[in-house]
Amino acid sequence: MDIGLLSVSMNVYSTKRIAEEAENRGHYIELIDHTKCSVKLGSGKPKVYYFNENITDAFDAIIPRIGAKVTKHGASIVKEFEMNGVFSTAHALSISRARNKVRSLQILSRKHIPIPDTLFSINPDDIEHQIELLGGPPVIIKLQEGTQGLGVILAESKKSAKSIIDTFYKMDTGILIQKYIEESNGEDIRIFVVGQKIVASMKRTSDVGEFRSNVHRGGITETVSPTPKEEHMALSATKHLGLGVAGVDIIRSKKGPLLIEVNASPGLQAIEATTGVNIAKEIIVFVERNVSRKRKKY
Repeated sequence: MDIGLLSVSMNVYSTKRIAEEAENRGHYIELIDHTKCSVKLGSGKPKVYYFNENITDAFDAIIPRIGAKVTKHGASIVKEFEMNGVFSTAHALSISRARNKVRSLQILSRKHIPIPDTLFSINPDDIEHQIELLGGPPVIIKLQEGTQGLGVILAESKKSAKSIIDTFYKMDTGILIQKYIEESNGEDIRIFVVGQKIVASMKRTSDVGEFRSNVHRGGITETVSPTPKEEHMALSATKHLGLGVAGVDIIRSKKGPLLIEVNASPGLQAIEATTGVNIAKEIIVFVERNVSRKRKKY
């Protein structure tokens, strides 16, 4: 196969590992910095250009690793490849949905997947009532498109919550507010799904004085076996968002597991090191199976 790996740099661990495993299995794989791609529409067939090279028909499959800052552009590039019949491990619409926390939680809530009580609003005159709807402080305030724990704030008092929320509203910054689940103790579970199969899972625990469990924030990791309900939640969430590869984050509460986020470009470094699972290989095998099926149809 010829594979296009949409990422900004081969120095990123996840990108490098995927490229290594593709080459190990005899495939040609090329790094395509999607921020350097352009799409030409109008007369003739739409074309995707990488600098001055037409790459519209260059690949059998693409593996998008789209960063938060360029989600819209990256998804547009993925969409053009999809419309040209190229298999992608993540649909363009799925990437956009997963990156927007409000939209993804709306979809998952409608599908009856348990999530923490969540509220989003742009009304600066009703902040106190918004906080009370979540049971009062403390509350978690999140940017709608933050990643790796960035843009996630714990407001422990009503005064601090009102101040932070009011500031975001006045800056026209999209946020959501969630009930703080104290009993989760700064722990969450990352379940890695590839092709509707759970391939690895780990528990992340926050550092002392830090409530966010992300490894980028200093959290520690260990292997964990998800419960059947947690496995079902992870597979259902991935399916409903339309992702072939996903990292699903779940916390454990007194009421049972709650899904907090689905990541369309989950990192491989921590979970491969923690579990010893060759996730990069699983991703390439998933691509092989789908490209093979596609070829048989023609």
